[in-house]
Formats: sequence, structure tokens, C-alpha cells
Amino acid sequence: MPRRSRRPRTTLVILVLAAITIITLDARGGLHVVTSGVRSAASDAFAPVRSGVNAVVEPIGSFLAGSVHYGAVREQNQKLQAEIAQLKMEQAAAAQQAQSLKQLSALLNLPYLGNLQTVPAEVTDFGASDFAATIGIDVGRADGVQLNMPVVGLGGLVGLVVAVSHHTATVRLITDGQSAVGTTYGPAPGSLAVLNGTGSGRPLSAELVPSNTPLTNGEVFSTSGLQGALFPPGIPVATVKASHTGSSASQESVSLQPLADLTHLRYVSVVLWGPSA
Repeated sequence: MPRRSRRPRTTLVILVLAAITIITLDARGGLHVVTSGVRSAASDAFAPVRSGVNAVVEPIGSFLAGSVHYGAVREQNQKLQAEIAQLKMEQAAAAQQAQSLKQLSALLNLPYLGNLQTVPAEVTDFGASDFAATIGIDVGRADGVQLNMPVVGLGGLVGLVVAVSHHTATVRLITDGQSAVGTTYGPAPGSLAVLNGTGSGRPLSAELVPSNTPLTNGEVFSTSGLQGALFPPGIPVATVKASHTGSSASQESVSLQPLADLTHLRYVSVVLWGPSA
């Protein structure tokens, strides 16, 4: 019994002494030194842990913030790309309109037509096969267009109107297998030839050119305009691409390239002319 009663007393004495010591240190400012030291030691002890936590937490925070920001940037980029695409389309449309105006203006001032009246037209359809070659245009009888009227382009003769309705017409191109154009060539007047179509995209052939006729590559054949001809005189048709004479041939074999770009036609002019004009 006596030993057991001493322990609580001893404990009580120690606690009292500790309290007196703390009060004394606090009064003298010593407690701040102790607690500061404890805090400093604890801070040093936990510094590596805190650095490790920051190393993990800060990138995650930055990633989350970056994800939100990336979404906004991506949306802005998509908007800018759409605006750029729209501007490019507008520029292309403006360039196309300028080119169209240039072509139409040139069609109204073709030097080889003189005072002949024309009706400008836009090509609406291409019809081509191995032997045939035609185009559709957006003018017809309401615009003064009639059968067998010549059609020209920037380079020269394009073809002949072979079908016409109130507002549209069909043109047989000079490359069509049924096309035949009376022409003149060479420096001497009266040198006549007939140029025949051989099919879409193919060169023209010539008839009635005597053998051994001196022809040069690039020489121009133009419409003859003889009495009753389907075409007025002086319209450029084609240029010589190649020529040669066979050993027993009575005619020169001539290959000619149409002057009008028949594969990329967009605008043409119908010449308001007929054999009786």
C-alpha cells in the first residue's frame, strides 16, 4: 500500500515542476526559443515530404488548368480555320468572277468577227464519245439563235448550232466526226481545204490539200466564207501540227490542232450569221 501511494505523488510533483518551468521560460521568453526550435526541426523533417507532395500536386494542377485552356484554344483555332477557309472561298470566287468578266469582255471584241453581231453564252453541258463532240449552251431562239449559226471562242471557231430550243441550244464542235469546215490557207489566195473532225480531243484532218504542198507547223487555216458556206470568212480554225506526203498519195496528209480550247470551254459566242447574210 505505501509503495502504490508514492507513484501518484511522484507524478504529481513532476507535473508541478514542469508547469513551473514552462511558466518561468514563458515569462523570460525562453519558451519561444524552445517552441521555435521544435517548429524548425519539424519543418526540416517534413520538408522532403512537402517537396514530394508539391512535385506531384503542382503538375496535376497545371495539367487540369492546361486541359481547360487547351479546349478554349482548340475551339478558337477551329473558328480561325473556318474563317480562313471562308476567306479563301471568297477570294477564289472573286478571282473566278474576274476571269469570267475578262473572257466575256474578250468575246465581245474578237478581231476576226468585224461588225458581225454575237450573243454570248455559257457552256452548260459537254457531250463526248469516241466520234461525237457537242456542248450545250444557255441561249436559244429567245436570244436570236437559230440552226446552223457559227459558234466561236477566244481562240477561233468552236462549232455550229445543230439544235435549238427557246432558251438553250446544242453546238456540234469542229472535232465532231460529222463536222466539216471549208477553209483557206497559205499566202496565195484560192488555196482551199476542208477540215474534218475525227473525234473529241483528237486533231483535225484536211482534205483537198495537194501532195507536196509546202506547209509549216503552226500555219493557220481560216474559214473560207465561200458563197453558201456555213461560216463567215476569216475565222481562225486550226493550225498545222504535222504534214507529210505518201509515196502514191494525191493529197497531203495534214494533222491540225484547233485554235479554240475545246476541252475547257466556259463561255462562247453565237455569231448571228447565216449563208444568206
